Amino acid sequence: MRNALFLAWHDLRHQLKQGETLLWLFIMPPIFFYFIGTVTGGFASSVSGSEATPVAVIAEQQGYLREQLDRRLRENEFAPDWYENVDSANLDGSAPSRMLLIEPAMTEAIVRGEPVGIRYDTRASALTRDFEAIRIQRSLYTALADIVVAGAMGPPGLSQRSLDALNGTPRVWTLEVTSAGKRISIPSGFEQAIPGILVMFTLLVLLTSGASLLAIERSQGLLRRLAYAPVTRAEIVAGKWIGRMGLASVQIVAALIVGTWLFAMHWGPDFVMVLLVLVAWAAFCASAGLLLGCLARTPGQAAGLGALLANLLAALGGCWWPIEITPAWMQTLQKLLPTGWAMDALHQLVSFEAGPVAVIPHIIALLVGAMLVSLLAVRRFRYE
Repeated sequence: MRNALFLAWHDLRHQLKQGETLLWLFIMPPIFFYFIGTVTGGFASSVSGSEATPVAVIAEQQGYLREQLDRRLRENEFAPDWYENVDSANLDGSAPSRMLLIEPAMTEAIVRGEPVGIRYDTRASALTRDFEAIRIQRSLYTALADIVVAGAMGPPGLSQRSLDALNGTPRVWTLEVTSAGKRISIPSGFEQAIPGILVMFTLLVLLTSGASLLAIERSQGLLRRLAYAPVTRAEIVAGKWIGRMGLASVQIVAALIVGTWLFAMHWGPDFVMVLLVLVAWAAFCASAGLLLGCLARTPGQAAGLGALLANLLAALGGCWWPIEITPAWMQTLQKLLPTGWAMDALHQLVSFEAGPVAVIPHIIALLVGAMLVSLLAVRRFRYE
């Protein structure tokens, strides 16, 4: 065991002296944390309901239906400001970022049974725009249902009085909406990005730097020299694996520190289980890096295949985006991938606070996967 630890220590020291390894260990993860977390955080905040979305409602001769439409817009988390025309809404010289334009005299037209045209204009991004459009449609259709019911409540038909009576009527059906699991608020962008980038970069570094080092040692004859040293094959393989496990541990510890202190990442109430998941993930990545180093014929081949595999597994495993927004086939595929096991476990602990028991199958799967990949690496290990 002493020989294995000696090899592991020198492997780790050598890798930590490489500039490209230090770049991907300490510099690139915070950049990706900020970029991905900022981009996805805007959509997360827009659907969280934390604050109402301002919208300028442009309608001439609004009438008493303004109050009913205003009520329904506010129920769908909008903050409407009403104006008679577009010019009055452009008080600062620029058009509002969101406008709901309604044809003039909407109340009179609806009372006469005539259609009223409504258009929604927004400068929001694609995902946010689609979500806002759904809320606008829900507001308008609810207001339309109110108008139909109020008009059928008896003489004098649709009026401010009948709408007030409708609003005061107790609702027979109610819908209670709660978040899945114990978590109440929807996770922010950084709470998705930081675990995802951590999982991705740990795999990326181990499949590139970790695998390339073994290929370099083979091509330069260093492994052949070890074959003549008083070191057993098992000690060499164990030392190489422990060295890569150490590299993965450095990556994880650095990401945890940066994510917690620089981006205020909250890891949930079961931080110890989060650490166990990450240890199991580090073990799998160490085994995968060792196997790729045994299979690759050249350092360039190891680096190229490592980068390709790491990015592919990250995309399909839910590291770049919440897997819930992907098609059903991708959500099914994630359950078969090691990146998917790690991300789902972290998602259960951090996002849903499902408790330690919920991630035990994920940890077992990662450890079993690490053991199987290690056994395959041992069989494929060669000195030259």
